[in-house]
Amino acid sequence: MTITYSVSPGQKPTAEQLKEVEEAAKLPITFDEDSPELTPDMEKALRCAVAQRNRSMMKSEA
Repeated sequence: MTITYSVSPGQKPTAEQLKEVEEAAKLPITFDEDSPELTPDMEKALRCAVAQRNRSMMKSEA
């Protein structure tokens, strides 16, 4: 089951939400056909894309 919350800037999570996150962190990761485990090459490509996106975002904020 997936629960989605909308958080506004500056809003603090409730104690119940924090507890849910802590409990979820204890669960194992489950991979499936829609979300397969990444190969080392896929992880490297993802990290590169994220770094490139972050650099681009920093330039646009300046």
